Amino acid sequence: MIHTSNISYLLSKLSLILFLIMGCASISFAQDLKKVMDLSHRWKFSIGDKQEWANPEFNDSDWEWIDVPSAWENKGFHGYDGFAWYRTTFSARQLHDKHALYLQLGYIDDVHEVFVNGVRIGLSGKFPPRFSTAYNVFRSYKLPPDLLQETNTIAVRVYDDGGEGGIIHGNIGVMMDVDAVPLDVDLSGSWKFKTGQYAHESIDQMESWDDIIVPGNWEDQGYKNYDGYACYALEFKLKEEFVKDRMVLVLGKIDDIDQVFVNGVLVGQSGEFKPQTVHERSNSWQQLRGYYLPTNLLSASEKNTIVVRVYDGMHGGGIYSGSIGLISQDHYIKYWNKRRNK
Repeated sequence: MIHTSNISYLLSKLSLILFLIMGCASISFAQDLKKVMDLSHRWKFSIGDKQEWANPEFNDSDWEWIDVPSAWENKGFHGYDGFAWYRTTFSARQLHDKHALYLQLGYIDDVHEVFVNGVRIGLSGKFPPRFSTAYNVFRSYKLPPDLLQETNTIAVRVYDDGGEGGIIHGNIGVMMDVDAVPLDVDLSGSWKFKTGQYAHESIDQMESWDDIIVPGNWEDQGYKNYDGYACYALEFKLKEEFVKDRMVLVLGKIDDIDQVFVNGVLVGQSGEFKPQTVHERSNSWQQLRGYYLPTNLLSASEKNTIVVRVYDGMHGGGIYSGSIGLISQDHYIKYWNKRRNK
């Protein structure tokens, strides 16, 4: 992502800084994705739209075969616009490490959502009646390690509004982020989301908020061209072993600035939470968020709540990339020492 509307803003992004604010360590680096499984082959395919097709137990033996990637118009479905589904399976036995895995699906025209073993792990664009295309977005989705089984079913629901449709092109496969943070608790996946400037006290009705996949730009998930304030929220349970440890909350990269609350306590922010900070800390969108949590803040007996307030100045916005979850302080220090030695 490059910001071009403000020259000084662009130039300042070339200066990488390390800053510590309220226990937040932010360091800039890019994902290093290595392909560990090729999924460019023939998938099962059917036009139409039934939610049961996401179920791994569904019998798709009478479906057509289609090459992935390719436009379905070039594979016998010329002129078809509307809904269609793709399905395939893969074995986890071929994967030596189930952590830091991503399902890379390239470019899909126009809108899609992705299920693994019946659980939605990603979406781009918006389906009708609030249609918003995401045909030009390269898609890669985090594979939660707890979701993987010996045999895994991928189901991709696609809507095409016109022209070419389907999983069009790209390097399709399972990728591993070589430099990912080795989380103790993975919190990626479906979060609650609402646009607007919401304080952490204002989440009593968060069950009525929209669902959004974290990590992932909000523009790619139906909030096209939205700049400004938004709020993410997640409730989760935690095992006793992690309550006793001093933990770090890792939130990947956030565009542009953020303010984070855990169980109602402010645990960190990437500078003062106001629009002017976007220019003062203009490279914050490139930096990994790691917030050190106070002892006795997390609970094993009750649900824990994370609230992330975000302000985006322009272009891509939100919790858009990287590892999302909890890691013990000892493991976090070892991770960074290993990176520095590299």
